Amino acid sequence: MVTDDMTAGRAGPGGEPPHPSGAGREPQPVAAPAAEREEPAGESRLIGFLRDLTQTYGPSGREEAVREYIRARVEAWADEVRVDALGNLIARRGPRGGAAPGRGGGSGRRIMVAAHMDEIALIATHIDEKGFIRVEPVGGQDPVILMGQRVEFAGGVIGVVSSEKLDGARDLKMGKLFVDIGAASGDDARRSVRVGDMAVFHRPLERAGRRLVAKAMDDRSGCAVVMEAMARLEDSPHEVFFVFTVQEEVGLRGARTASFGIEPDVAVAVDITLAGDTPEPEHRVAVELGKGPAVKVKDNSQIAHPLVRRWMEGTAEAEGITYQLEVLPFGGTDAGAMQLARAGVPAGTLSIPTRYAHTPGEMVDAGDLEGAVRLLVAMLQRPLPEL
Repeated sequence: MVTDDMTAGRAGPGGEPPHPSGAGREPQPVAAPAAEREEPAGESRLIGFLRDLTQTYGPSGREEAVREYIRARVEAWADEVRVDALGNLIARRGPRGGAAPGRGGGSGRRIMVAAHMDEIALIATHIDEKGFIRVEPVGGQDPVILMGQRVEFAGGVIGVVSSEKLDGARDLKMGKLFVDIGAASGDDARRSVRVGDMAVFHRPLERAGRRLVAKAMDDRSGCAVVMEAMARLEDSPHEVFFVFTVQEEVGLRGARTASFGIEPDVAVAVDITLAGDTPEPEHRVAVELGKGPAVKVKDNSQIAHPLVRRWMEGTAEAEGITYQLEVLPFGGTDAGAMQLARAGVPAGTLSIPTRYAHTPGEMVDAGDLEGAVRLLVAMLQRPLPEL
C-alpha cells in the first residue's frame, strides 16, 4: 500500500541506488534460501511463502531477490514467465476449458492481477567521518516508529536507527535520524555501506495462533496470496496475467508500465489495507482482522469500478466466503495506476486487513489470507458480469 505522498507523485529520494552494497559486489538476499531453512512443522504452503517472502530483502527499486524467489516457484503454474524492462515479473496463464480470451465476445477476458514486491526502506545519503549514516525514506516512513529500530542493508549489515539530541518529541524529524552500524570510522562504515544503499526493517516472522507479525507484510502477503492462487487455479475461461510489480511504494510505477503493455480488460490489485479495530478515539475504517478479506470501495488513488465490485462481491456471496467492505480515507494501491492505462481499465482491489502498516510489526490474520486466496481463485473461474 502506497501512502498519499507517493500517490500524489512526491516520490522522494527513492529509485535505483547508484551502486550495489559493498565494494563492487552485488547485494544478496537477507534471508537464506528456502531450501536451506527448516519449515515449522505443519506450516501450510501459503504461510511458508509468506515466511520466506517477508524475510527476503527487497526495497523499492531493488526487488531482484524477491522476484527470483517468486519466479522459481510460479514457473510451474504459468504458460509464460518474463521480466519487463522496469523489473516487473509477469506470469501469463492462458484460458483453460476451451474458452478463448476476447475483448468483445465470449466469456473470457484478459485479466491483470497485481501484487507489489517492494517494501519501504531507508536510503543512505551521507556517511560522516565517525561512521554514522544519514538516511532518507524510500516510501512512507514515520520517524517516531523508526527510532530504535534495527535495520538491515543488502548483504546482511545490521544497524540501529537513532537521532541527534532533541529538544522535545516534536523536534523528531527524518533529517535528525541516522543509522549506526557499529563502525569505528567513516572508512570502516564505507567498507560495508555506500551512499545509495538501502536498509529495510530487520524482523523475523512470528506467529501467535491465527495472527502473523512481520515486516514487509505490505505487500509480501499479497504476493503470497497470488502465488497460492496460481497453484490452486485449475480451469479458467480467462487469459490471466499475474504481475508481481516493482516500485509501488514510491508511486505505483511498476503497475503503470505493466498495465500499459498488457492492456487488460479488467485489473485487480491484491494489497493490504488498514484494520480499524485497534483502540482509537474514533473508528475511521470499518475493517477488522479475522473477518475476511476486504473489497475496496474507495481510497485516495481510485474509486473501485462497479463491474469489479460486482464480480468480487457476487463471487464471495456465491461461494460463501466472508468478506468486508472497505473505504480507506488515504493511501492507494496498484489499482490506482492500472485503471489509467491507455484508454482506461475497470479496476479494483482485494484487500488483506492489516494492523500497524509501514512498521516492522505488521500484523495479518491467517484466516483472512486463506479467504483472499479462495476468493481470488473463485473470481478467476467465473465469467465477468456485464457493465
